[in-house]
Amino acid sequence: MLNAVQVLAENNFGDTRTGGLAGPMGLFLIVLLGTATVLLIRNMNSRLRRLPERFPHQGGPVGTDSSATGPSDGTTGQESRTNPPSGHQQP
Repeated sequence: MLNAVQVLAENNFGDTRTGGLAGPMGLFLIVLLGTATVLLIRNMNSRLRRLPERFPHQGGPVGTDSSATGPSDGTTGQESRTNPPSGHQQP
């Protein structure tokens, strides 16, 4: 048991006092992630600015009867119930 703990606690990362690559590499990764974040935020802002201010209303409010407002194909609720579309329709 003690032998397993000693093996796990052993420093297998080499000599950490020489080389000194961890600091500059960490700084590089932080700057890279920060730059990527700034670019993503700018891209999303430009895409949001291109969206219309309001979207067309596509359905009734949640929880209301959809037959009261009628279907979105331009027919009234009664027409769509009595004459269901069949096959190919001419425009």
